[in-house]
Amino acid sequence: MPGIGSIPDRRIVRVGANLVGAVGAALFARAGLEHFRSTHSLIGAGLFAVQMWIVVAYLIRRPALVVSQRTRDWLLAFGGTFAGVLYRPTGAHPGWGVVSGFALQSVGLIICVVAFLSLGRSFGFAAADRGLKSHGAYAVVRHPIYASYLPLQLGYVMQSLSVRNVLVMCLVFFCDIGRLLAEERLLLTSTTYDAYRTHVRWRLVPGLW
Repeated sequence: MPGIGSIPDRRIVRVGANLVGAVGAALFARAGLEHFRSTHSLIGAGLFAVQMWIVVAYLIRRPALVVSQRTRDWLLAFGGTFAGVLYRPTGAHPGWGVVSGFALQSVGLIICVVAFLSLGRSFGFAAADRGLKSHGAYAVVRHPIYASYLPLQLGYVMQSLSVRNVLVMCLVFFCDIGRLLAEERLLLTSTTYDAYRTHVRWRLVPGLW
């Protein structure tokens, strides 16, 4: 009988994690669809499409070569992924914020789509090694998906200004910074990644960081 940690056990854990991630993404997709139905906003339609892609990505993603075993890395991944449910469409809705926020979200959505297309089946949750991607969006910055979350969330907060939403944005941002640093720490054991890091200098924003 296979013991704990055997290949069948790891496969069960992986499939279970994929299903949980797909269900979580489906809930976000449903929220995006409801937003589109109530506002007819193209952003809502775009977010729904992205979340549906994430549902599929969880189900077909490539098995990781190495996955972080640190509890903190998994908590950061959970916070960065699901803390967004704490946002509320309340607070102030200034005209400048609605217009500028829509523009920022549009930019973020475009970056997100390009990044996901570049990533393909190497999509992940917690810090892991699913193979190096260096083309497309990953030839510009090392973490383009996290980079796309910045304008997406800032745009939302500008459209619905409140202390609560600002705090949620800060929480998600902190978790995502922790996630990308955890990923880099895990990947630094690879000489291929070290060469990639030398070629693509910036983590999130070209010329800044």
